[in-house]
Amino acid sequence: MVRGEGCYIWDMENRQYLDFTAGIAVNSLGHADQRISRLVAHQSELLIHASNLYHNAWTPALSKLLISETQQQSPGSSLSQVFICNSGSEANEAALKFARKVAYSKNPDSDQREILSFHGSFHGRTLGSLSATPNQKYQAPFGPMLPGFKYGAFNDIESLSSLITEKTCGVIIEPIQGEGGVNVARPEFLKAIREHCNRVGAVLIFDEIQCGLSRTGDLWAHTASGVHPDILTTAKALGNGIPIGATLVSGETVAPHIKTGDHGTTFGGNPFACRIAHHVFERLAAGEMQQAVTQKSEIFTDAYHKLSQKYPGVFSELRGRGLILGFQLSDHVKGKAPEVITAARERGLLIITAGDGALRIVPPLIISADEIKGGLAILDKAMAVVLNRPDQVRRTVGQQEMGR
Repeated sequence: MVRGEGCYIWDMENRQYLDFTAGIAVNSLGHADQRISRLVAHQSELLIHASNLYHNAWTPALSKLLISETQQQSPGSSLSQVFICNSGSEANEAALKFARKVAYSKNPDSDQREILSFHGSFHGRTLGSLSATPNQKYQAPFGPMLPGFKYGAFNDIESLSSLITEKTCGVIIEPIQGEGGVNVARPEFLKAIREHCNRVGAVLIFDEIQCGLSRTGDLWAHTASGVHPDILTTAKALGNGIPIGATLVSGETVAPHIKTGDHGTTFGGNPFACRIAHHVFERLAAGEMQQAVTQKSEIFTDAYHKLSQKYPGVFSELRGRGLILGFQLSDHVKGKAPEVITAARERGLLIITAGDGALRIVPPLIISADEIKGGLAILDKAMAVVLNRPDQVRRTVGQQEMGR
């Protein structure tokens, strides 16, 4: 890929693609956004990096904005301080370290060191975040993993009492699993985790690196559950392609235990990335953006039901919220998911898979209704080709929607 504009991207042979991937939920404001480009140019001429030995205006400005909007849009949140880094994996590494530091700060001799994560999760590829990602495909080549990690079944409330014990210092969970198949945590599951964490004094970490930043129609995916974390991690869309991540921590349960020098980063918090992220976050946190996401999600939902009727037995479930959606293929068809991805790409649409045979749809949040319908028309054609139903290629769900 060599060039992008809005929701489109072009490869080195100048073929155009409609992007339903947004760089894996990164380019929420689309490609080559002019306002971002102007800020990139301006800040690069002022100062890119001076290290965290010195104050710069944009690190605290971004931190303050993250906290103020979170407290406003998630009433009751105790998140009050931010660690700025360079990626989602780094944000999760910080969160895992902070969870263990809290337990150590309370009692240096305690054996409360275990961290619980859940099957189907993906928290990153650094050794700590990878140890919290129970997937043999990712872990096996780099074992042994770090000690002290336990894994539970996603959405299994009954198992929590035996998983979260006096030895548990932290629990990390994605409110909506992205890589794992766009699996949504039930509100009662998150509430039960919160209660068990409170019972043993463990830190609750919400990984919203893919599902946060208004992708669900709320600023944070967990907001709808009414459950508040002790730590929240974010990255991906925060810089719209400029590398940056952030770890937000509670001023009540976490921050008092973290001291200067406990954690650090060379590049994290540089004025260049923070200025861009400040601008991006302002736009993503706007109510108009969130309302539009909810409205656009309905187009995908309607199309899913039409595709399910058109291809009986091919789809088994629609998962997700807002513009993080998974069209789950049925067991007898899910092996064809890579073929669907290829057929769509050959026809000018970029989509990706998730979990076991789910078509993952995470387009830029700025995508228009017409672009959504055009992309769905291509997906329909791709399905028809892969399923060997050429008679269905002529008339697609997307074309019906557009009246063509």
